[in-house]
Parts: sequence; C-alpha cells; structure tokens
Amino acid sequence: MIAKIINGKIIAQNLQFKIAEKVKKRLEKGKRIPSLAIILIGNNPASRIYVINKRRVCKEVGLLSFLYDLPENTSEYELLKLIDNLNEDNKIDGILVQLPLPKNINYFKIIDRIKPDKDVDGFHPYNIGSLCQRIPKLSPCTPHGIVTLLKYYNINTYGLNAVIIGASNIVGRPMSMELLLVGCTTTVTHRFTKNLYQHVKNADLLIVAVGKPKFIPGHWIQPGAIVIDVGINRLKNGTLVGDVDFDVAYKRAAFITPVPGGVGPMTIAMLIQNTLQACENFHD
Repeated sequence: MIAKIINGKIIAQNLQFKIAEKVKKRLEKGKRIPSLAIILIGNNPASRIYVINKRRVCKEVGLLSFLYDLPENTSEYELLKLIDNLNEDNKIDGILVQLPLPKNINYFKIIDRIKPDKDVDGFHPYNIGSLCQRIPKLSPCTPHGIVTLLKYYNINTYGLNAVIIGASNIVGRPMSMELLLVGCTTTVTHRFTKNLYQHVKNADLLIVAVGKPKFIPGHWIQPGAIVIDVGINRLKNGTLVGDVDFDVAYKRAAFITPVPGGVGPMTIAMLIQNTLQACENFHD
C-alpha cells in the first residue's frame, strides 16, 4: 500500500483564497479591515521566521498585521501592560503572543490576560472550556486545522480509533476535544504511557506531536491508517523531518501528511480564519 499525501499547503491556499474574498466583500460594504497584533519577544530565529510567515499570509489575504518587536529583557509587567492596551484597542481583532517566551515570563498569566474574543490562538481557558463544552468559539489553530484537513479529504472520522501521541496544551489536549466532536474514540498518550507500540498499532487515526525526529517507527503503523505528523524537526544536515518515520509509514498508511507541507500551513490558515471570525462575530 502507498499512502495518499494530505497536501496541507494546497488546502491552506484554498482557505486563504476564500478568506481574501470575504475580506474584499467587507471592504465593498464599507466595513473595516480585520487586524492582528503579533507580539514577538527576543531574537529566537525560528520564532522570527514564523512571525514573518504569519505577516506574509495576512498581507496576501488583505488583513492588517501589527508587529510589536520587544527585546529579550522585556518584563512580565511590560508585556501584560501591552496586552491590556491591545485588549482595549477597538482596531485590533486578534492578539498573538509568539511562543516560546523568555523564562522570566509566566506563559499562563500572559494567555489568561488576553481577552477571549481576541485570543486567535485559541489558548485562553475560556476558549478551551468552550471547546470542551462542545460550543467552540475561537478554536486552537493546529488541532482545528487538522480536523479541517480530514474534512477536505472526505475522511469519515466517526467511529475511528484515534490515538494522539503527546499531551501538550497546544496540540494534544485540545486535539482530543476536536476529535470527540467529529465522532472519534480518542486516546491521548504521554510520557507515562505504557506499551506505546500497542496503542499506535491499534490506531485508525494517528496524530503525533512530540517534537522528536522519527519518534514513531514506520512499521508500527497499522496498514490503512491515517497518519497526521505535527512535528517539524531540523536534523544536523539541515533536513526537515517529522515525528514519524515517513519513508516506512508512507508504504503502510492510507493517508499521511508530509513534513514540511502538511500541518504547518494549516496552522497559519486557521490563525487568519480566527482573526476574521473574531472581527465578524465579536467586534463588528
């Protein structure tokens, strides 16, 4: 068996085209352009690239983006004060704080300070709680992007045995809630999970988000499974690889996402979609 490639790049481009059309229609009706505030602290090269990509997509679809480029020694108080100002700015629809943050800043305190209706990353406790209650408002970008991928490929998720590798607040935990909404029987594995192989072997739908190159051997994959690889890891030779051994898994799975070009573009597309949604549902 040779897997069908789930091309996140093409699907993200289709979504961005639809968003651009909606923004254009807003302007024709005399409405304002949705806007996103991005806060970047320090000089992390990967974070800077992510921010550049996010601002590029904003420009492509016609959204405004404002970058607040802060030094590494920014205090928690200064960051909270900036968030308070952005919360009260009626021209700002979404606030994104680029992760990771310096060690002197409490991530949970920062996320909690962003108003839920401007939390376009979908990390605020209110938005996570709404997702758990089956009334999602602004959904976490990567998990919602993955569900969108599955829908675009007409994959029937109802009744699937879904296994998530990794229990992070950003992907694993909200991913479990997203999959419950689309009818999966969901298992979340973590560092204390025993016999990981058995869980992977039984997965109809496998989602891996641990940040370790080729962490899941390809021969563990159940023949005909759907494999979503969230990880993106750079090897010493500069090659980008995922958390799954793609070359072997590709020959066993029915569907698989590549790295790069799979989940990554969808995360940005969902961010842009959340910004437009925040504008139209909460701020118009």
